[in-house]
Amino acid sequence: MSLKMMKTTLKTFVINILLLCLCHVSTAAVVKSKEQQRWTYIVHMAKSEMPASFEHHLHWYDSSLKSVSDSAEMIYTYDNVIHGFSTRLTAKQAQLLESQPGILSVLPELKYELHTTRTPQFLGLDKNPALLPESNSESDVIIGVLDTGVWPESKSFDDTGLGPIPSSWKGDCESGTNFTASNCNRKLIGARYFSKGYEGTLGPIDTSKESRSPRDDDGHGTHTSTTAAGSVVNDANLFDYAKGTARGMATRARVAAYKVCWLGGCFSSDILAAMEKAIEDNVNVISMSLGGGMSDYYRDSVAIGAFSAMEKGIFVSCSAGNAGPSSYSLSNQAPWITTVGAGTIDRDFPAYVSLGNGKNFSGVSLYKGNSLPGKLLPFVYAGNASNATNGNLCMIGTLIPQKVAGKIVLCDRGVNSRVQKGSVAKDAGALGMVLANTAANGEELVADAHLLPATAVGEKNGDIIKSYLFADPNPTVTILFEGTKVGIEPSPVVAAFSSRGPNSITQEILKPDVIAPGVNILAGWSENVGPTGLSIDDRRVGFNIISGTSMSCPHVSGLAALVKAEHQDWSPAAIRSALMTTAYTAYKNGQKLLDVSTGKPATPFDYGSGHVDPIAALDPGLVYDLTADDYLNFACALKYSAAQITSLAGRNFTCDASKTYSVTDLNYPSFSVVLAGTGSVGNGSTVPKYTRTVTNVGSPGTYKVSISSESPLVKIRVEPESLSFSANNEKKSYTVTFTTAGSLPSNSNSFARLEWTDGKHTVGSPIAFSWT
Repeated sequence: MSLKMMKTTLKTFVINILLLCLCHVSTAAVVKSKEQQRWTYIVHMAKSEMPASFEHHLHWYDSSLKSVSDSAEMIYTYDNVIHGFSTRLTAKQAQLLESQPGILSVLPELKYELHTTRTPQFLGLDKNPALLPESNSESDVIIGVLDTGVWPESKSFDDTGLGPIPSSWKGDCESGTNFTASNCNRKLIGARYFSKGYEGTLGPIDTSKESRSPRDDDGHGTHTSTTAAGSVVNDANLFDYAKGTARGMATRARVAAYKVCWLGGCFSSDILAAMEKAIEDNVNVISMSLGGGMSDYYRDSVAIGAFSAMEKGIFVSCSAGNAGPSSYSLSNQAPWITTVGAGTIDRDFPAYVSLGNGKNFSGVSLYKGNSLPGKLLPFVYAGNASNATNGNLCMIGTLIPQKVAGKIVLCDRGVNSRVQKGSVAKDAGALGMVLANTAANGEELVADAHLLPATAVGEKNGDIIKSYLFADPNPTVTILFEGTKVGIEPSPVVAAFSSRGPNSITQEILKPDVIAPGVNILAGWSENVGPTGLSIDDRRVGFNIISGTSMSCPHVSGLAALVKAEHQDWSPAAIRSALMTTAYTAYKNGQKLLDVSTGKPATPFDYGSGHVDPIAALDPGLVYDLTADDYLNFACALKYSAAQITSLAGRNFTCDASKTYSVTDLNYPSFSVVLAGTGSVGNGSTVPKYTRTVTNVGSPGTYKVSISSESPLVKIRVEPESLSFSANNEKKSYTVTFTTAGSLPSNSNSFARLEWTDGKHTVGSPIAFSWT
């Protein structure tokens, strides 16, 4: 080998060694970086186990934290929702901390997402002044809304006619970006914001994009809070759609806003801190239109916070989620939370697709702007006007302008937002858009304030329109906007997006509890964002129409406030029971409520106990009541350890080893009966008896039971068959026994209904059977 070749080989060898070293250093740096990466954790402490050497539990918390990290600081400390604190640690530090005495759990922070009028008339609140008298007690009720904040200038927060702020109120109106204490009044009595957990994960809030204050830059929080308790506003509308008087469910109740959701989401450490303050502030109702994962109750921040609120007499309602119509898709499944699904109301916003072949197809739209030319226009399918494989979805940058300019384009629904598809079509030069549902959404129609003339059609109409579009060599179309129509039948129907049961955590607890209006709901809005929420939408409105279980949840929050005002001594469980047992499951003609996703009758896994009926809920006759200890016995039935129960309840509770606990004994107003499948249960086998206790909250009387069932495979026996009450608040118990009567189908469901009636009141309970 020549000297030159030797030098070249040596040089190559050295370079390779250096590269290997650099790779090793780089890999080591990555590993080290991961080991040093910090995450937010919520630390649950057993307060009763604080060593005597500490004068205050905060000193103990600080000492525990310093034992694993010199630099970590407490983000929040908690004393109501849990005993403990939140902080940022490495995974190894969190593991070390969890192994210390007195530490119940160290839970990684979770990110929650938002679950995104005519309803007072639809619910009958305008027709019964004698049954629903306005009273000063309603103005003593305070609804705390955990959401994206509040737009205080909304007319729905007008405090005209309201007296002094209730003396029970202990809260505050915090200042911040574009928000001062003077933004609150006798209606909006409090406003706070919680961002430390969010900023710890995603960095400082960019105040050029959102306000580091209670101010709502998103619109969602203003919409939910005004739905629950907005003041009466005449001539409310969105672009002249849904024009009329807007009002919340409890128009005289007070509102306290707790901003926990930001552009990047809602973080559990902030949510817990807000619930902590809401409890301290003395709210009566907590409304949360948000949800996260499906964790055991002792690991779910919302469930933990809601337990503490419930124990202090606060009613907590949460949205079921928008993951329907899939089964087992529910959020917020704890039995001490009132879980709310969504239904439609009897109002619609028709906009018809008129084809060149003379046929018309119904759709919906909230478009208000320049009209289409008074003639038929060329029609094109987005999938044929794009080089992208998903061109039919009208994603950003996928449409070819030369193929859509001057035409109406048909886009398929899915992936990106409905209004963004219209924006994409408009940017490409389209004059209008037809938005067609696919199988994922079926016949469900949600109206949008599109940026160009557009309408949404169901899957069946969409398929027919596409057939014409593909068959005709020169297809043409126009869109006809018809404004607002009321008296739509049937209504309500269960929204396809509304999340469904069974309960994935505890199948023996039927969820959702009820449904309420959640489709095309008009309520207050932030004037910092357009009605579509798109950054390019420069329109500003005082009211907006949106859909989701986020909208149905505050309906129930407001109705709970009405019941609370009328029955101030009722527990959260009694209020929920009143809403559940008086809910309806059939239309006035006797036909069962429908599910828009199937077009068939809905079931208790879709609507729970049914659609809320607020007038009936004020006088339910009987209620199923529950105490905090009843829920702790339920935790014992779930075989929770002492530490897990303490994490959930924030206090020590010992399960009695000599006692047999059963989840079927929880005094819930509905029944979910889990039966073994074919081959594992013979004829005549029974499941354990379900025991229930009802409290008379009406006049003396005798209630008789009736059972209606769609399944001949299960016999239902109630003992006794009648209950007589001679006094208010008198309690009576009964048992229900379920006996199988034949071979059972595996992995299927059927339903029944149990009703107690005294001739005036009907106290209804759904029964869901699941065969495993």
